[in-house]
Amino acid sequence: MGRLYRLVIVALLGFASGLPLALTGQAMQAWLTTEGVDIATIGFLGLVGLPYTFKFLWAPLMDRFDLPWLGRRRGWLVLTQLALAGLLLALAATSPAAAIRAFALLAVAVAFVSASHDVVIDAYRTELLPAPERGLGASLNVAGYRVAMIVSGGLALIWTDAAQGGGWTWPEVYRLMAGLMVAAAAVSALLLLRLPELPRDTPPANGRRELLGFAAVLAAVAVGVLLTDRFGGTLARALLGGWLAGTSLPVALQTRWIELAALLGGIALTLPLAAWAARRARFDTLLAGLRDYFSQPGAAAILLLIVLYKLGDAFAGSLLTPFLLKGMGYASAEVGVVNKLIGLWLTIAGALLGGALMIRLGLWRALFVFGVLQMASNLGFWWLAQGGQGQLGAAVLPAFDWGFVKLAQPTPVDGGLLVVVVLENLSGGMGTAAFLAFLMSLCSQRFTATQFALLSAFASVGRVWVGPLAGVLAETIGWPTFFIVSTVFALPALVLLWWLRGPIRALDGAPVR
Repeated sequence: MGRLYRLVIVALLGFASGLPLALTGQAMQAWLTTEGVDIATIGFLGLVGLPYTFKFLWAPLMDRFDLPWLGRRRGWLVLTQLALAGLLLALAATSPAAAIRAFALLAVAVAFVSASHDVVIDAYRTELLPAPERGLGASLNVAGYRVAMIVSGGLALIWTDAAQGGGWTWPEVYRLMAGLMVAAAAVSALLLLRLPELPRDTPPANGRRELLGFAAVLAAVAVGVLLTDRFGGTLARALLGGWLAGTSLPVALQTRWIELAALLGGIALTLPLAAWAARRARFDTLLAGLRDYFSQPGAAAILLLIVLYKLGDAFAGSLLTPFLLKGMGYASAEVGVVNKLIGLWLTIAGALLGGALMIRLGLWRALFVFGVLQMASNLGFWWLAQGGQGQLGAAVLPAFDWGFVKLAQPTPVDGGLLVVVVLENLSGGMGTAAFLAFLMSLCSQRFTATQFALLSAFASVGRVWVGPLAGVLAETIGWPTFFIVSTVFALPALVLLWWLRGPIRALDGAPVR
């Protein structure tokens, strides 16, 4: 298998991975916004991405079991891609305004299967790429990922703009994405080669016990959720209700803060409960994968760094679509062209530039420099929120019709929005490429799916968990202060990165263990 083939495969897998994400993220936010759903509710619906933070709980099953006929990793790829297609069709048939609960449950199911899909892709890519190709491979993975987000995010916003674009409905967009996932399944089945079976230095875990261990963990999570649902709100109201009643916050926002406190308390209960269940049920693949990771020097501190590295970036981006559409009053087509279409192409450019610079900078310096740039880019949105539209004039994007996307008439593009998007996406693309190479360097081949799922789940904590806090906070303190807070959230990662420079430099160029 040649180097070019490996890199092309990594880019294709990045595309398949990125396609569903916007459909439970920013594209879904745009759909909910046009349906008149309030900002705080949209923020809480960011929790449909919860499976991305818990995927390490079932990733061991994908390390332990291979599906028949297609071999290691490919069988899981085809299965999850076909399941995503079916769920997207179901989501397209559900109205968020008329059936918000059913819509949210379907979105959670899409996120669950998408997270499982990512587990397999991450494991396949990590096993496929030798150490010298990690930086460039990470860049091409991000490039493919962002091209998919251009399709499911940027083009979708243009397609659904009745005045400027194609005037599509959101259900039509989601049906198209289901068709693309079917095409991805065909590519996975026909073009991806089998990975060689890995030699095992220990006997495989008992399959029946693994399934029972997974069931025990799921049962523990269910108990945690039920206890939170039954008692969390009451306890949070008893602790915070009196204090909030003495503030000037509207009653609706006081309720949101109480719901957020109940949610955080539920997490604090559920995670230790799930860990206890895994140990009691002897969920060996999960436990062995975790022991292997934590045997590395500085493993716990590195895990904290993984949580913090993209936190400021995630906080700023968690409500970006509602901010631009409602807070700034930009038209849907303008947001689609600048933030989604142009912006995501800039992210691809940033990822490729980041991969090239990593060859010269090395892993630690790339993480630090790109992290500083990510933090600085958040101030651009503060400047935009503070000064409003028209600070740098406007350009006019001419009308076009490329068949798959069009603008019916020339569209003004705000100069300030364009500058902010350029800075944010270039720095974000560079940071993501370095971060992905960092995660690959931490994995053992014996537990690739389990460990990469654990690491990427912790990496997604910011993107998923800041949603409820961001929605409530934005309505409480306003957009300018919100973006200042997002910048401050980026500082702890840089401090920790400086402290861990020795262990991270030791990872540079090391083979996957």
